[in-house]
Amino acid sequence: MTKVLVSFFIFFSSAFFAHEFNPAHLLVDETKELEYEALWMTPIKNLGTSPELTFPEICEIEKELPFRQGKYISEKINLKCTESLKGKAIQVSGLSILNDALVTVNHFDGERFEGLMNLKAPEIVIPEDRQVYPTGYFYLGVEHLLGGIDHIVFVLGLIFLISGFIPLFKTITAFTLAHSITLAISVLDIFKLPSASTEALIALTIIYLAYELTKAESEIKRPWLMAFGFGLLHGFGFAGALSEIGIANDQLFLSLLFFNIGIEIGQLMIIPVVGIIIFLLNKIDLKRLFRSLVTYGIGGMGCFWFMTRIWGIVV
Repeated sequence: MTKVLVSFFIFFSSAFFAHEFNPAHLLVDETKELEYEALWMTPIKNLGTSPELTFPEICEIEKELPFRQGKYISEKINLKCTESLKGKAIQVSGLSILNDALVTVNHFDGERFEGLMNLKAPEIVIPEDRQVYPTGYFYLGVEHLLGGIDHIVFVLGLIFLISGFIPLFKTITAFTLAHSITLAISVLDIFKLPSASTEALIALTIIYLAYELTKAESEIKRPWLMAFGFGLLHGFGFAGALSEIGIANDQLFLSLLFFNIGIEIGQLMIIPVVGIIIFLLNKIDLKRLFRSLVTYGIGGMGCFWFMTRIWGIVV
């Protein structure tokens, strides 16, 4: 029976490719009054058809040939408008369900606006009032955590690994603190790890977490220390694409803060759901069986992701 379960979950895990955090990014700079230079960056992976932008009719549009820029296909777009873009709408069509689009607009008067478009909200209206906080990064953080299968799997494993609210709180806090540190270090260009290597190492952390889940709870010592160490790696993973799309230097602290808060909210959305499931399983005496299923599933997915990511580095 155990062999059947292992085989099933390894096969099942092959259907799950961890979603790499590569949001699209539209950067619009007003270089002269009513004249704009836009850069439209769309990720090479996770796309069916290439997303298309629709600008207000008040603008005359001139596009340049697309070019490759890291993990993105970039396209420069020049706009000459008869009115300001403030109060006007920009639309996107063809976005994948796995990809959002961060919109950054730098006005000639020094004001900045940042927002998010996605499949459910493909239109964004540039407000006429000044935006104080870069809330777009908050939504990116939430979307990244909830859309990144590997990070969800890791948090899920931590919840099953630990009994009691206080130990779980300490462990999740250690994970959060660690990834916040390396996220900041990487975005500030103090120290970086290659993105592909980081993703492979993150897969290894998931495999090790599955190994820890095979132990009895009494044998698990200082889970917060493990979470802190692995959180350092996950932070480099969070930072990879955030650096690729760019981050507002004049609001660097706030952008990082809102992104981290978004990740935390994403984690907090997962914990109660899994906690209720564990509580119900305890009531019907199925927690041990379900823990075994989760262990095999996490281990299978971790192995699959590690092999595919190493293959991507070698090839």
